[in-house]
Amino acid sequence: MAHTGTTAINPHLYPRHPYDPRTDLTPITPIVSYTNVLVINPKVPANTLAEFIAWTKRSGVSANYASGGNGATNHLSGELLKALTGAKLEHIPYKGSAPALVDVMGGSVSAMFDIPITSLPQIRAGHVRPLAVTSVKRSSYLPDVPTMRESGVPGFDEAGSDLWFGLVAPAKLPQPVVDRLYQAALKAMQTPELQQAIRGMAYEAWTLPPTEFKSFMNIEYDKWGKVVKLSGAKVD
Repeated sequence: MAHTGTTAINPHLYPRHPYDPRTDLTPITPIVSYTNVLVINPKVPANTLAEFIAWTKRSGVSANYASGGNGATNHLSGELLKALTGAKLEHIPYKGSAPALVDVMGGSVSAMFDIPITSLPQIRAGHVRPLAVTSVKRSSYLPDVPTMRESGVPGFDEAGSDLWFGLVAPAKLPQPVVDRLYQAALKAMQTPELQQAIRGMAYEAWTLPPTEFKSFMNIEYDKWGKVVKLSGAKVD
């Protein structure tokens, strides 16, 4: 099972990454897509993304954002937001997103990007306020939360936006085997059990034929590579 991080981010993040996802893998199909949502502490005086960005630029304001660690998608999303909008935000890396979210709720950190499965309960409880999702379309789990483009920041579409998990196999897999795996995946995606599991994780079911998935993965590799370079993040 491949992921945005393992195939599109880590090769740019780790100087000695052990494989090239463009040549060492055979893409089968994506399985799900999902988004990051920008959430802020409710005491931050902002109800929209534009208001939040303006607030970070005010004299005397010390705004910051948390992430699950250097190079994580919520770190890169924060750096992309800064580059596209000029938002004044200090990055505070944590060892995982769970403690980061706790500190956003507590108010010691202003904001963070987080995935819906962990942020939804806190949004519904009023512990954090959602401002925008990074996906191209609104999340079905957060239908009232605008996208970055709708909020006036279209650059997230050209850079990393939707996140995903997908099936891959070793390189040079015979085409008949690729086709069988793809058809088996499509069949599995129709089962009530898997559909329920996908909804339970706040994911969106999503598939592509192998050739289209390969093209998509190559685009993702290039897009996220630019974001990693922009952030300056490196992991030894």
